[in-house]
Amino acid sequence: MSRQSFSLLKNLGRITTGSKTQTRSVTYMPRPGDGKPRPVTLIPGDGVGPLVTNAVEQVMEAMHAPVYFEPFVVHGDMKSLPEGLLESIKKNKVCLKGGLKTPVGGGVSSLNVNLRKELDLYASLVNCFNLPGLASRHENVDIVVIRENTEGEYAGLEHEVVPGVVESLKVITKFCSERIAKYAFEYAYLNNRKKVTAVHKANIMKLADGLFLESCQEVAKKYPSIAYNEIIVDNCCMQLVARPEQFDVMVTPNLYGNLVANTAAGIAGGTGVMPGGNVGAEYAVFEQGASAGNVGKDTTEEQKNANPVALLLSSAMMLRHLQFPSFADRLETSVKRVIAEGKCRTEDLGGDSTTQEVVDAVIANLD
Repeated sequence: MSRQSFSLLKNLGRITTGSKTQTRSVTYMPRPGDGKPRPVTLIPGDGVGPLVTNAVEQVMEAMHAPVYFEPFVVHGDMKSLPEGLLESIKKNKVCLKGGLKTPVGGGVSSLNVNLRKELDLYASLVNCFNLPGLASRHENVDIVVIRENTEGEYAGLEHEVVPGVVESLKVITKFCSERIAKYAFEYAYLNNRKKVTAVHKANIMKLADGLFLESCQEVAKKYPSIAYNEIIVDNCCMQLVARPEQFDVMVTPNLYGNLVANTAAGIAGGTGVMPGGNVGAEYAVFEQGASAGNVGKDTTEEQKNANPVALLLSSAMMLRHLQFPSFADRLETSVKRVIAEGKCRTEDLGGDSTTQEVVDAVIANLD
């Protein structure tokens, strides 16, 4: 869609009443039966996870959103995913998830990674952007980090060759590289984004990252209207903290995407306000965008002042995924109003509000 056409559509959505101008989106025409309530698998998770997922439940109930939750008790120190969880997600197609703590070292594998692999959630998406009213080091930041989610260093192929020597394999395939590149360009095309940047270390890992780059280059040729460039990951981190506004959509292998997304989130306002999710051909899991495995400090859990904004915005993404755009707009608008007013903010944003106080403010600001 051209910028001129987009401007015309925006003007069509404006209603003038006296001296006051109201804005509404262009009408969404549902198919018959689209208003039927949809089940969503819910994983409250560890630490502050139950606190922030409950915040979402309260707001959904206040909006009368056409969703209901099927909760499962899952903890990061479990040796495997609990019985019935995967079946529920496969039935519902959508899951909302709080943080799951991954033990450092030892023999327990990450349930976050296991979930992505079992459901083939090959694309992780984190949107890092400035929120009006929230101070940050840089302005005009609106970056979408799209990360390959199933291979690379996260493949978990490690073994001890001899005592004191561990080998960890980085696996990169053409199939996975091509499909994440296709997803990144398709996302850019459907969301009127102008540029895709591939992040790599092909100057050193010439075969593995070289294959990733070749795949991105091939896909880029099919989208001539979208600019494409490449950047080495260490230079990318430097450029992010110096001039983040130059980036639009970024596509990365698994490990680099984790680092880049967290860096971009810190620049734009903090991990507590950045939404995200994981998606595959059939299923989607929505969670806090950056530091999704962060379950908060013990004091945050005790004082009940965890920041629910990231998961609330992720749940707005979920509502759009479920084709409930007006509910998504209402939720997102309300959250942004609360942030802009600055009266209710949790400790990580410089305030002293509790989670419940933020929830109450979001509900009060719903249209």
